[in-house]
Parts: sequence; structure tokens; C-alpha cells
Amino acid sequence: IPIILPPLSEQKYIAHILGTIDDKIALNRQINQTLEAMAQALFKSWFVDFEPVRAKVAALELGEDPIRAAMRAISGKTDDELDTFQTTDAAAYEQLQKTAFLFPDEFEESELGPVPKGWGVGKVENILELAYGKALKSTDRILGEFSVYGSGGITGNHNKSIVKGPGIIVGRKGTVGSLYYEANDFFPIDTVFYVIPKDKIHLLYCWHVLSNLGLENMNTDAAVPGLNRNNVYRLFAVVPDHRILDIFSIYVEEWMRLNVNFKINIDQLSTLRDTLLPKLLSGELSVTNSEVEAEAIA
Repeated sequence: IPIILPPLSEQKYIAHILGTIDDKIALNRQINQTLEAMAQALFKSWFVDFEPVRAKVAALELGEDPIRAAMRAISGKTDDELDTFQTTDAAAYEQLQKTAFLFPDEFEESELGPVPKGWGVGKVENILELAYGKALKSTDRILGEFSVYGSGGITGNHNKSIVKGPGIIVGRKGTVGSLYYEANDFFPIDTVFYVIPKDKIHLLYCWHVLSNLGLENMNTDAAVPGLNRNNVYRLFAVVPDHRILDIFSIYVEEWMRLNVNFKINIDQLSTLRDTLLPKLLSGELSVTNSEVEAEAIA
């Protein structure tokens, strides 16, 4: 098979240019993994392990300040670090103190075991609705700006949307329980559900609840993998104080916004890399100009 083989010096330049782009893509992916891990860790700490509440309970048993204990649990700071924090950023310290105050200082029994007193435990159907997507054959699609979602993710684009973003897509047929977050308006087809949060429940709280239910293991059809939404609705989940949900949402929305921006940047860089490669190998594009562009990206 005949191939184009530039001189070794040009090969090195081409490898450097494309390597610079690949390094940036890898860095963006690493940052996104960190952002996702931060959001998951916060959800687990507050709404699964109930660490601020446990810290308050333990502090009361020891005759210590429960608010200060919850502040340590939320921030991960020691008392000395909190004292410094109060001096260097009084406004942020006050906000942390207010957040700590909102967490209960005792537990009560529920269907899920001990949960913070005053928090609800409800079925998933009381937290969110899994609405059906709409059939849209590939032959009926008109190229446009809106992503079309199937259970395997984005399957194309269309000139119309039926759901206003941001939104969550859940695989119903095919890739059961797959989860996708879309920041913009989109078109979910009939192999997926899309999520409609109930009153005072935040979309990103729904995202993390669904992420922890094991939906991928809830196939109800041996022939064609399928997810029955009534089975999901019967599951239980914690319903925290809406004020704590508001604070959780503020943190996670910012991390999700950054995540989405990095994903867009990854797609742009991948397209640039794939466009540059054949042009560089063929000599259509000069190595010098491409190197300057790649360095600018880095």
C-alpha cells in the first residue's frame, strides 16, 4: 500500500504539532474526570454518608460545638485552618457556617435506614418523572443545531428540539440505564426517557440519584434490553431539605458548566487534529504555520 512519507525532520514536526493537540485533549479529559469526581464525592458525603450530620451527632455526644464539627466535615479543614479561613475570607466562612447550620444534628429511621431527621424519604416517582422520547427516523431528520439522543448517546442532529436544556437523558431500549447530560435544547428519540424534576428538586440532584440506582442492571426484557420506568419509580431515595439542595446545586452547576465547556473544547481539538493530519502529510499545509497554531492552542 503506497503511503506518503515526509522527511524525518518533517515527521518530527508533524508529531510535535499533533502531540501538542493530543496533550491538550488528555489534560481536558483529566480535568473533567476531576470535576465529575468532585461532584460525586460531594453527593456521597452529604446525601449518602451524611457526614455533616454524623459530625454534629458525634460533637454533641462529646459536648463540642456541632456547627464547627459540621464545618470541618463539609470543608475538610481543621480547626486551625478554619480560623485562618475566617480571617482571610470572612464572607466564605460565613456561608460555610450557614450551610453547616442547615444540616440536622440527629437521625431518624426510614425505609432506607437511618436518615437525617426532617429529611424525607420518597419513591423516585416523587422526585422525578421519566418522560418518553419521540420517534424520529433518520430519514425524517433535517440537519440543524439540536442534538438527537438515543440510548447510545448523540445519534445526529435535527432542526427542531422537543426538550429545553439543560436536561438528562436515560437509556430505555438498547443501552439500558445509560445517562447523558445535555446543556442545550435537544431531541430525545423513543429509545430513551428524559428527566422532568418534581417541585423543588434540582436537575443535577436527579442526575446523581439516578447515577446511584444501578439502572444499567435493571433490564426487564431478555430479547431487546429495556428499562421499565415503573420499576425505577418504586425505588427509594433521600429527599433533603430544599435549602441544602439549593447549595448543592450551586456547587455542582458550576462544575458541570466547566465540564461541558471542556467537552466542547475536546471536540473542537479532535476535529482540528483530524483535519490537520492529512493536510500535513500531503504537504497541503505548511508545517511552520501549523506549528504556530498548535502552540497557540497549548
